[in-house]
Amino acid sequence: MPDYHDDLRLAHVLADAADAATMDRFKALDLKVETKPDMTPVSEADKAAEELIRGHLHRARPRDAILGEEYGVEGTGPRRWVIDPIDGTKNYVRGVPVWATLISLMEAGENGFQPVVGVVSAPALNRRWWAAKGAGAYSGRSLTSATRLHVSKVETIADSSFAFSSLNGWEEQGRLDGFLDLTRACWRTRGYGDFWPYMMVAEGSVDICAEPELSLWDMAANAIIVQEAGGRFTDLDGADGPGGANGAASNGLLHDELLGYLNQRY
Repeated sequence: MPDYHDDLRLAHVLADAADAATMDRFKALDLKVETKPDMTPVSEADKAAEELIRGHLHRARPRDAILGEEYGVEGTGPRRWVIDPIDGTKNYVRGVPVWATLISLMEAGENGFQPVVGVVSAPALNRRWWAAKGAGAYSGRSLTSATRLHVSKVETIADSSFAFSSLNGWEEQGRLDGFLDLTRACWRTRGYGDFWPYMMVAEGSVDICAEPELSLWDMAANAIIVQEAGGRFTDLDGADGPGGANGAASNGLLHDELLGYLNQRY
């Protein structure tokens, strides 16, 4: 098993730099916000954080490729850093503290690119989560001050807590009825949104979560953290990893049933 300790340490350095940049502009009265072609917002802080991370990577890993939400892909090769500078921009621009920088290293393999390192840093919540392939998943403020993460052991949907971002997208895909059936079958449902449900699955405080429309930068870091905590991360068709256009995460015990509900078609 390759040792990704140096890459994980670098990812923490990148997250530290991004945290400082994003917190400096969080709740700023003069924050500049634009609308992208897909009608989602992007702030000056999104762009600045990604530029900062790219600059660090150019110096520290010049041969690695980079894929970011704001500036696309540059470089080629078997190693690719995937960046979402602010996951939860709508929260960020409204002063809601639920947002995070997502950083992942992906490596090419037999099944395509798969994440091997992931860091999710939410400075406004004073929380950080991370994982490396084969080394487990952790939460804390640093590599030396951390708690290992484990998914829950809940075995039935009736006893499960289900987290999601919103209702948007489920109806467009013809999955709304199955989604609603799932919410009725669960013990508890909450719309925490964005990165947070996946981190709660990894921590064991939530058992299942899913989103109908996602991009790779939304999923790569989340996927490795959930997997290294003992859970499962797939697309809605059941393909493992963050390679699809949507995502579902669970403690593993509930995954097939979760997908069964979300793939009901009427």
